[in-house]
Amino acid sequence: MSDLRDVQGRTDETVELLQALIRNRCVNDGTAESGQEVRNADTIEAYLDGVGLDIERFEPTPGRVSLVARIEGSDPDAPSICLMGHTDVVPVNESGWTRDPFAGDVVTTDGIEEVWGRGAVDMLNLTSSMAVSFRHLAATGFKPKGDLIYFAVADEESGSAHGMRWMADNAADAIRADYVMTENGGLHDGSAEAPNIGVTVAEKGVAWRRLHIKGVPGHGSMPYRKDNALVKAAGIIQRITDYAPPAAATELWRAQVEAMELDPDTTALLLDPDRVDEVLAAMPANTASYLHACTHTTFSCNVLDGGLMKTNVIPDSISIDVDVRTLPGDTTAEVQAHLDAALGDLANGVDVEILMDDASSISRTDNTLWDAIGAAVARPFPTAKLSPRMSVGFTDSRIYREMGAVSYGTGLLSPTLDPGSFGARFHGNDERIDTESLGLSTQFWIDVIAGLQT
Repeated sequence: MSDLRDVQGRTDETVELLQALIRNRCVNDGTAESGQEVRNADTIEAYLDGVGLDIERFEPTPGRVSLVARIEGSDPDAPSICLMGHTDVVPVNESGWTRDPFAGDVVTTDGIEEVWGRGAVDMLNLTSSMAVSFRHLAATGFKPKGDLIYFAVADEESGSAHGMRWMADNAADAIRADYVMTENGGLHDGSAEAPNIGVTVAEKGVAWRRLHIKGVPGHGSMPYRKDNALVKAAGIIQRITDYAPPAAATELWRAQVEAMELDPDTTALLLDPDRVDEVLAAMPANTASYLHACTHTTFSCNVLDGGLMKTNVIPDSISIDVDVRTLPGDTTAEVQAHLDAALGDLANGVDVEILMDDASSISRTDNTLWDAIGAAVARPFPTAKLSPRMSVGFTDSRIYREMGAVSYGTGLLSPTLDPGSFGARFHGNDERIDTESLGLSTQFWIDVIAGLQT
């Protein structure tokens, strides 16, 4: 077992590295020139330097750098394992924050020390703790059976075209692994005496669509009986917002509900696809929103673009970007059928462009990685049990699964961290992570990797 002073020292390193990554402002707004993850790649490479690691850099687009470090294994037949963390963060509206979102401040409130900043939970906390664990293993002369890889990847937040997707298509051998650990898991729920620790083994599909609506241009002073593309778009947005596809209960949903340890009547209602919406309507908004996403294909109209618009010109062209997240089994045709059902008689006036079309994915749990994760969790929390979950968002796990890997979203967080408030910090205001969670995750990676050597 590690000396407590060593554990605290590694926690301090994780805090400092996380602060540096936050301050680098690698904001990905979806454009090819944004992100500039080269800044975080440089910071991580400098941190990993000096312990004899083999480090490669990949830059498919200027400034969009991904970093791969490797410790060679001793047995070519042993499973390889990758610690993967993305280095980009989403944009932020600074006016909604209590503190500077890029200062990386350490703040203590009610005895809980937290690092504040954009990316603190999504997912620079894990990216930094993985780097610290990886460097520690290299510095102490650790020799794994299978190759051990650390992968700091760009462009996860906008679909992976300049990161994981490009790597899979152009440099797959550099990142190929049998087992992958990435975002996001490690939350506690259930009873304090015997908590459930969430591990993400599956995720919904992502089927982003761009809807193109045409009208006829004209002078804004004469709107009567004109074909205004913006007016048509407003009706389309409202229909998609009001659309209520039926609920579905997957096998993972049953396991998740049972792990919540609710009263029998509520459990039965949540497991009934015909009645789950009744229960969700009575729940707090944050909880209901997440559980609704676990049981429904969802549609969110998030971007409206009219090109060159002017106050006195009736627009002739509008596009709407719709974030569609699909349940297991949904296909491209079924997404289109959903849109047709939502739009009704308006569907004929809409051209649909596919922006992303990645299916839902899942990894099995009957393997040595799952066992090693359970053993690593049991070290600080001996009465805990693993609870497989489905993520309602997408991660780069989906691409690793396409490559044949078992990929889990994991980590280990503090039992004081409320799952509801933690979930609200993703892409939200006042994003922050407590330093206890940083220490737990840093040690967790070391313990899982050690467990895979037996």
